[in-house]
Amino acid sequence: LAQDELLPKSVLMQYQMTTVMWEEKITAWYAEHRGIARDEAEMEYLKIAQDLEMYGVSYFAITQNKRDTDLLLGVDAQGLHIYSPNSKLNPKKSFPWSGIRNISYSEKEFTIKPLEKKNDVFKFYSSQLRVNKLILQLCIGNHDLFMRRRKVDTIEVQQMKAQAKEEKARKKMERQILAREKQMREDAERAKEEMERRLFQLQDEARLANEALLRSEETADLLAEKAQIAEEEAKLLAHKAAEAEQERQRLEVTAMKTKEEKRLMEQKMREAEQLAVKLVEQSERRSESSLTSFSLCHVDLMFGLLDALKNKWS
Repeated sequence: LAQDELLPKSVLMQYQMTTVMWEEKITAWYAEHRGIARDEAEMEYLKIAQDLEMYGVSYFAITQNKRDTDLLLGVDAQGLHIYSPNSKLNPKKSFPWSGIRNISYSEKEFTIKPLEKKNDVFKFYSSQLRVNKLILQLCIGNHDLFMRRRKVDTIEVQQMKAQAKEEKARKKMERQILAREKQMREDAERAKEEMERRLFQLQDEARLANEALLRSEETADLLAEKAQIAEEEAKLLAHKAAEAEQERQRLEVTAMKTKEEKRLMEQKMREAEQLAVKLVEQSERRSESSLTSFSLCHVDLMFGLLDALKNKWS
């Protein structure tokens, strides 16, 4: 857009807007009126343009008399207007076509005769003959168009207008049908793109799920292997526990046997002590020295045996 002259420089100078702002505005307007036919767009443009104050006005440099200051003559569909050179918006004087009886010129002099005779005749001058002819042609053409607009249309014109109206309605219907078809195609394209995007998304999700499944299977195999190792370790521990239990039971049996043997030995020791005590008592009652010596030796032997047994079990 920056390289295209879409607007004249005079329009750009009237508004405090940058090139970027103009591009944004024009793009938004184009999107808003998208799909309008060329003739319809031109008609809408003319409807807006005709409301502008300077629309359809042709300006010419004139003077009211040969020695007066310069003025501007404006010719449009409404009539003739006289402007000062510094203001093209507000005319100093206007002559509508309905109030003009005659316009004539002779070389450089123009004469405007009002319809009402009480109004003064207005004269102005233009120095260029070619421009004077152009002014006269514009005045005649605009006046003829003004008079045509006031007349009732003939049957032929009415028929032509009716045909043009029907043709316009038909074209409008065709444009609406084309617009609907275009909208349907765009919707179908968007739906297709959305489905393709969704398909790609589902494919990615399936790929990720497959990768996760493979990782899960690998993890399951690893866990199964660890479970097998743990089971083997548990069996080994159970076997060792059984062996330890057997050893404990064997030790308990051995301890029980040892306790029983100790009890029997202690009982025998007590019996031996009792026997020794009896022998001592008997030796005291005996009077013969030979027998006494024999008994004492026998008692010493018994006590020595008891001490040996005590040392063994202690």
